[in-house]
Amino acid sequence: MRKLILGKTKTPVSAIGLGTWSFGGANMVGKHPVGWAGQKDVDSEEVLINAWGNGINHWDTADVYGEGKSETIIGKMWDRVPRKEIFLATKVGWDRGPYSYWYEPKHMLNNLERSLNNLKTDCIDLVYLHHCNFGKDDEHFEGALETIKDFQNKGKTRFIGLSDWSSSRILKYIERCDPAVIQPYRNVMDDDYLTSGLKSYVDKNDIGVCFFSPIKHGLLTGKYNVPTSFEQGDHRSGIQEFADREVIDKMKHNKAMLKERFDRHPYPEMRGVVDSLFNDCPTGCVLLGQRNKKQVEIASTLGELMTDQDSEWVKSLYRNEG
Repeated sequence: MRKLILGKTKTPVSAIGLGTWSFGGANMVGKHPVGWAGQKDVDSEEVLINAWGNGINHWDTADVYGEGKSETIIGKMWDRVPRKEIFLATKVGWDRGPYSYWYEPKHMLNNLERSLNNLKTDCIDLVYLHHCNFGKDDEHFEGALETIKDFQNKGKTRFIGLSDWSSSRILKYIERCDPAVIQPYRNVMDDDYLTSGLKSYVDKNDIGVCFFSPIKHGLLTGKYNVPTSFEQGDHRSGIQEFADREVIDKMKHNKAMLKERFDRHPYPEMRGVVDSLFNDCPTGCVLLGQRNKKQVEIASTLGELMTDQDSEWVKSLYRNEG
């Protein structure tokens, strides 16, 4: 597995990071599905063992994944995986508890301490503010930043990160937050990393980057042959493209094109969709959810650079320019 330096952290991490959202299983917040159905703990544990064995040393979780279940599964692994060999990241912010807004400082601190306990570690390598919803006129931003920086000053996390579904929102707060690492949503279908101006800021300030949802929950690989629905508690049930015949047919077409272009790779559609994201971000890794041993095997073949021409060709397929 190719390693890269994660920006100003100066830490070598695997180009493919392990996303563990699915480890939390199916989950609901109110009426909203926020989990993944059908995940077994034994599979999650096998993923962690095999990820480490294949050189995937960057593991990512969050306090809300299964209400702490994902973190707890990771925390049980240190008798089988050396803690010092893993760059461990979690997030705080989506669980607002009894409050009507996110990032209430006391509740946030309780969750940070709970993450330490769940993960069975004295220090978490990286903790992200999970999103950029800081209230009207950013009234909760300073409290959130002060809380997480105090956590860092006490030696309980090495680095602070900032995450969001929108690159523009990350850019809005990045100077004031001064994160070592950012985690923006990015894939070849949905990509505002360049157009938002975030890439330019990252390059000038040596910020580490971890792109999430690179295959859009599996949609971009063309694995779904027909419109698909998901059970209650699975967040994919809220993504309309999975039920859109036109989108599904387009993904199947693109899969065939990728197989032809990258026919020497054992998983050509993954090679195209995932590895095309590396070329314009030398400090960036890609976070890939891996739910079983087979998916770890696939992930371990990825992470290599491709030519700029190939990268642009892949992206053009999903911009309907192919």
